[in-house]
Amino acid sequence: MAGSVNKVILVGNLGRDPEVRHTQDGSPVVNLSVATSETWKDRQTGERRERTEWHRVVIFNENLAKVAENYLRKGSKVYLEGQLQTRKWTDQQGVEKYTTEVVLPRFRGELTMLDSRAEGGGAGASGGYDQGFGQTSGSFGEGGTAPADELDDEIPF
Repeated sequence: MAGSVNKVILVGNLGRDPEVRHTQDGSPVVNLSVATSETWKDRQTGERRERTEWHRVVIFNENLAKVAENYLRKGSKVYLEGQLQTRKWTDQQGVEKYTTEVVLPRFRGELTMLDSRAEGGGAGASGGYDQGFGQTSGSFGEGGTAPADELDDEIPF
């Protein structure tokens, strides 16, 4: 194999409201805490069991950061695509620390809101461009999905 792939896909719920900060140049950076859960039936006891995994998500993509800041809240269900990154820093006591995060880089990544307005978890609808907020992908230009009527659907042969 000639290359490698670093891609993370999550579908889960926000454990708290998005935390928004800005870099020195004014670019937004959004931190999310996303929970994913799996359930199963315990073979020995017959009881239903659940395990929840918490994921740190960092959004550097400006368009996706705006959507997260304006429309996501604690409990919102989201679909995220990003890449796994581990960063290292030294705390105030001089101890090296590590954290692993799912990162949606500046010009890539995807965030889709899966809640409807009626469910109270967020605004917009998934998959649509009509409002410009449902599905926003950083893989097209500087972010944002192209309207369907602008896509070239001609077969090249």
